[in-house]
Amino acid sequence: MALLAMNFNDMLKKKKTDNPETTEVTGEIIDNNAADIDQQADENAKSAEEVLKEELALANDKYLRLFAEFDNFRRRTTKERVELLQTAGKEVIVSMLPLLDDFERAAKSMENATDINAVKEGVQLVQNKLINTLSQKGLKAMETKGQPFDADLHEAITNIPAPTDDLKGKVIDEMEKGYYLNDKVIRFAKVIVGA
Repeated sequence: MALLAMNFNDMLKKKKTDNPETTEVTGEIIDNNAADIDQQADENAKSAEEVLKEELALANDKYLRLFAEFDNFRRRTTKERVELLQTAGKEVIVSMLPLLDDFERAAKSMENATDINAVKEGVQLVQNKLINTLSQKGLKAMETKGQPFDADLHEAITNIPAPTDDLKGKVIDEMEKGYYLNDKVIRFAKVIVGA
């Protein structure tokens, strides 16, 4: 193998010395090939740069579209939330309109009424209808009398001496009823607590 390498090197040396024109032509060809390779590399670099610019333009376009879509979503949900707040009580109000009609009829009948028991009975019927309508919507009254005082449910107005020892720390009287809406306190009961 070493012998072949020596023979090949010897042949190259001999060829270079025998024909100096060939060496010049070979050098020119090598120089031209190098220039072509450099030019192709520049073209490849430009095309790579162009590819990156195109990818950047696509990414920017995608980002702008996504941002616009999110902005539209935000505006739409804000508008829906405002509309919901404006019409949140619509269902309850609509269910209360028949009660309003009943109160108007009761007021008209009280003008000409001579029998007080009939008026009381009419008002009691309207009150029961109101209680039933509100309970269908999830309203429930608190039971407080005789219950232990609970600051999470009750608001103590005052303390009075308990008439018996078993009523100490318990609700003796209720000044204003408390209410739950779907098992959540919406109004605390105002109570008098035994001390």
